[in-house]
Amino acid sequence: MAFLMTVQGPIDAARAGFILPHEHLVVDFSGEDVPGTLRFHEDQASSVILPHLDEAKRRGVTTLFECTPAYLGRAPSFLRRLSKQSGMHVVTNTGYYGAAQDKFLPRVVWELSPEQIAFRWIQEWKQGIGDSNVFPGFIKIGVDPGRLSEVDERLVRAAALTCRATGLTIASHTTDRLSMEHQIALLIEEGVSSNRFVWVHAQSVRDTQFLVDVARRGVWLEFDGIQESTVEEHVSLVRDIRDAGLLDRVLLSHDAGWYSVGEPNGGTFRGFTTLIEKVLPALRQIGFHEEALQQLCRTNPARAFAIDAAPPLGVPA
Repeated sequence: MAFLMTVQGPIDAARAGFILPHEHLVVDFSGEDVPGTLRFHEDQASSVILPHLDEAKRRGVTTLFECTPAYLGRAPSFLRRLSKQSGMHVVTNTGYYGAAQDKFLPRVVWELSPEQIAFRWIQEWKQGIGDSNVFPGFIKIGVDPGRLSEVDERLVRAAALTCRATGLTIASHTTDRLSMEHQIALLIEEGVSSNRFVWVHAQSVRDTQFLVDVARRGVWLEFDGIQESTVEEHVSLVRDIRDAGLLDRVLLSHDAGWYSVGEPNGGTFRGFTTLIEKVLPALRQIGFHEEALQQLCRTNPARAFAIDAAPPLGVPA
């Protein structure tokens, strides 16, 4: 059975329901070489976050991928608490974030080979994240624009090695054409299929033909950043990819949230319902049938992140 690994354990991928593949619940932008999971009061953060999860669930969302990486505020035990409180399936990640000029990379990474980095991520898959008994459900990395730096290349190679060892999909923050091309080349070198790779922020490149070419190579195009001001843009992107016969390579999400550690009351939290309230109705208006919308929000993300390998020993049932 292909499954998704949530913070409470594996679930049947075919029964994951309506999936948001890229959101955030907690983020810590301190840039310190610490995970940051102890820098906020959980009860206070929960009081801010839970109403947004509850509203998304009322609107039909059943599974949410929390894409905050290690050293940017990843909080696995707190995510499990939120999942239990809300009844929402929540998925967290392993990996490191090399975008933002490497501000959020732990110092030790500069001394590690791709194999050594991958070993750390694979251990999280096998043993859980720290002492949380929470297991990652995908690999989250980030790279800077342009030809990949030496450290970003090591992150991509490490992600490929981890993917091969675990079956976890790679989701990579990527905002330009050149870095995407370089990553695809590295995946080929490392023997990883493109259909195990999600291009996070694919909407950043306003070149439809390039998007189509990448999708034809098997990469998942994630059009995230959905908010009211981008509805028309996102509808146009989805229509263009559908017209090229590649709707089965598209993912949609908000890249929204989040409780920002260090800001008063966690800052301004953006919710998770614009896709349902605005984008899907707009797609219906231009002729998308329910089957296509189900594909976008249920079938595609389940396929993109489904794990075919056996769950690790010790994972919660």
